[in-house]
Formats: sequence, structure tokens, C-alpha cells
Amino acid sequence: MADHDYTGHVEPGGEPMVRDLRHLQIRKLSVGPMDNNAYLLTCRSSRAQLLIDAAADTDALRRMVAAGGEHNGLDLLVTTHSHHDHVGALAEMMAATGARTAAGEADAKEITERIDIPLAHGDVLEFGEQQVEIIHLRGHTPGSIAVLLRAGDEGDHLFTGDSLFPGGVGNTGQDPERFAQLMDDVEQRVFDRLGDDTWVYPGHGDDTTLGAERASLPTWRERGW
Repeated sequence: MADHDYTGHVEPGGEPMVRDLRHLQIRKLSVGPMDNNAYLLTCRSSRAQLLIDAAADTDALRRMVAAGGEHNGLDLLVTTHSHHDHVGALAEMMAATGARTAAGEADAKEITERIDIPLAHGDVLEFGEQQVEIIHLRGHTPGSIAVLLRAGDEGDHLFTGDSLFPGGVGNTGQDPERFAQLMDDVEQRVFDRLGDDTWVYPGHGDDTTLGAERASLPTWRERGW
């Protein structure tokens, strides 16, 4: 599937949607009873792979990994935050692939499975000839992270977990302080830094862009959720 065919809409229980970039492939899959999105990033030259959120349905995740890598290998398992619906298949995928695991430092202790790499804001993860940057977005959970892939003239690609969706930021438990923190981080660390064409891949549902959401930031802050 060519890049211009990629819409970001996947059906629960359906096949992954593939986005082809020059040096990397992105696969998006909806899994589990809460329709979690799992994303597989594959380095074209080395076939090294990084999976974002082993949420559920180990069989479907393993099929996606096998489709991406000639050696069926997985190098990194990144968890965007500690909520149970985002780690349901983590233990099984660790056992099946031997991949190293990474999660935000403040959430790592809440995850039952071993986390090899506790992540801080600004950290860089490498897989094959590719790298991604970690953006710490506090509020949905203390250690929630987004994963930023910068693809040059093919744009910026931001995997936001449950911190940013079309139409608003993630749930902060009706806690005004947590909401203010998440809004501050999303504005300062994402919208103030990245352009409108940045593609946003959330933890549930359809994709969006920063440009589609930017004008709504004051509305989100005023409504408080």
C-alpha cells in the first residue's frame, strides 16, 4: 500500500494498515476489547523493528511482526503508559520475541513485566538505521510518553499513546492539576515544537494531524478536559 493510500483508519480485528516511507514502514493494527492501536516500525535496510504498545491479541501482533521483518524479529517493545489495556500482550510478546522493553521511567514501576530501558524526556531509541525520540507528556499517567519519528521531507510522525487524540487530550481523571500539566506538556513539547503537517497516531481510534487540532487548544483548556 502506497503512502497516499494510508488513512489511519483500521477495523477492530482487521488487518494492519501499512504506510510506506522511503526508509521505514509503519503498520497500524487495532487489537483487543478496547480497540487499542498497536504500531510496528520497520527499518527497511536492516529489517530491525520497534513495536509500540503490545496491547492485546498476541497472535495478531506476531503476524504483524512477521509481515514486517524477514527474520520475524522484534528489537524493541515500547509501552506508552502503564494502563492495563496497553500491556495485555506484553509478557507474551517478550517471551515470543526476546525484544528489549522500554517505558517512561515514572510508569515502569507500575508495569508487572521487566522494563529494560526506563525512558526520560529527550531520550533517543535506535533500531537498525532508524531512531525515535521520546517526549514525556505528564498527566494521563505520570510516565506517559509519546514517540517521535522524524522522517525528513516525509514529515514528522508522532505516536501519542493516550495523551493526545483527535478532539482533545487524554483522560486525566477530572483532576484539574493533572489536566493542566497534560495541556502544558502537549502545548509546549508538541504543538510549540512541531509543524501542522505532523501526523498523530493515537492509542485508540483514527489518526489526525497537529494542524487539524491546533486551533482547538484554547477550547480544550477552557472546557477542562
